[in-house]
Amino acid sequence: MNAYSQENNQVEINFGVALKNNPIALHDSTYLVTDGVSLKFKTLKFYVSGIQLLLDGKPVFIEPNSYHLIDVSSPASQIVYLRLKPEIKFNKLTFNLGIDSTTNVSGAMGGDLDPTNGMYWTWQSGYINFKLEGSCPTCLPSKKGWELHLGGYQNPFNPLQKIEIQTVGKRRLHVVLRLDDFFQSPQLSFHQNIMSPCENAVILSRELSKHFTLK
Repeated sequence: MNAYSQENNQVEINFGVALKNNPIALHDSTYLVTDGVSLKFKTLKFYVSGIQLLLDGKPVFIEPNSYHLIDVSSPASQIVYLRLKPEIKFNKLTFNLGIDSTTNVSGAMGGDLDPTNGMYWTWQSGYINFKLEGSCPTCLPSKKGWELHLGGYQNPFNPLQKIEIQTVGKRRLHVVLRLDDFFQSPQLSFHQNIMSPCENAVILSRELSKHFTLK
């Protein structure tokens, strides 16, 4: 298959995370994320699942076995390739932030869903959909380490979010999670670690879903 035909038979989606229009860097950089709060990121990864392409509201492509662990520490994990026929046209991308309840109750699996990736609690609590860990030099002495683990699958604390993004027909898409406004959320406390399914995890997951945009 030559380069032209290969490019026309696939869609490339690059998932990035940015703050103040700059890609997030782990370990080395300290970011002023809101007034009086600085963070240094150690871990930032999340699940993307259920990817679909739509044309005028109707699905034209549904990715089978659609589960991807996006890890800021691994650039290769941030690129998802979809194989589809060149004649397929679309103007919307949809995907889930997190893992659906059916997959959760099926038990831990392999690949991106392998528990060794550090994104699985137990069969009772399920997968962690979004994980952010780091240090907070400006926080209270007892809260220098900050952990935000948003996940679970059982109601009323099911945080799965569906995200819809309008496209312009390009086959190379750069989807960016912009954290600027998320860090301003009144429900987000830099003095509280979230380590299990809870109401605030659902609220923050809903807030996160608002900040995926097409670059």
